[in-house]
Amino acid sequence: MKYRSHGNFFSLPNEIFLWGLNSGAFAVYSFLRRCEDRKTHQCWPSIKTIGKAVNMSENTVRKYIRQLEERGIIATEPTEIITKAGGKRNGNLLFTLRPIQEVIDEYYARQMDEMELMVERQRVAKLLAKQENPA
Repeated sequence: MKYRSHGNFFSLPNEIFLWGLNSGAFAVYSFLRRCEDRKTHQCWPSIKTIGKAVNMSENTVRKYIRQLEERGIIATEPTEIITKAGGKRNGNLLFTLRPIQEVIDEYYARQMDEMELMVERQRVAKLLAKQENPA
């Protein structure tokens, strides 16, 4: 049987495996990626919809959304809807999936900062050791 593509698929960047995501965060990110508008990099599925799609409770989905936000992979914004009666209510979150290259650049910059800090700590430790034990 020959496979035919009808456009019912989405891609994930290979770099996602560098981010150290656990399976829950990976699943939530994957679903958001599936929903995103490829031009704006935004989507607004409800927490309930995400939970049903990835088989998680709404609280668990919220936890993984926070993790993705903390890592700078996504950004969220609250939205409002106007009811038929004219009142305002909270809408779904607006998710923006950050460009992959930005996330990767920040990841490597954080690693470099950590390495520079480690080198500086080692330098200071050597200086202190010399002061304590002058030869």
